[in-house]
Amino acid sequence: MNYVFKTVKTPIGALKLVARDGCLAAILWENDRPGRVRLGKLREDDADPTLNEVERQLAEYFDGKRRRFDIPMEFAGTDFQKKVWKALLEIPYGETRSYRSIAERIGHVNAVRAVGAANGRNPISIIAPCHRVIGSSGSLTGFAGGLEAKARLLALERAGMD
Repeated sequence: MNYVFKTVKTPIGALKLVARDGCLAAILWENDRPGRVRLGKLREDDADPTLNEVERQLAEYFDGKRRRFDIPMEFAGTDFQKKVWKALLEIPYGETRSYRSIAERIGHVNAVRAVGAANGRNPISIIAPCHRVIGSSGSLTGFAGGLEAKARLLALERAGMD
């Protein structure tokens, strides 16, 4: 089956939500690098129930009313990438982890750079919270949506912790 998509406006810019067979497959940024996430043929569908549910839950997240997402997801990637993306889902709202800590978590202590590369190819931004991964020095590092968006997402979550 082909992928369906819907573009939604958010406080951090337009996002393209992509689903296939009732599962979220990707959340892409307005200025996403072509080929960062490999998908099949896309067809726009503003009425798709999965995409509408993702839009609703994202709106609640941006309004500070949602900390966890309840969306069926389908990650397309290598086994290593899927391990990294699964580890992202375990990072609590409002907290951060280093690339090194993710590498240790998945049992590949020497794969810090590979973790960074997998993090950069995370197809489901925000929901699989790659924005919560930072450099070991505490600095904000690469993010598909840009460092400003990463900083805004982290600030939103810090504010929601009060």
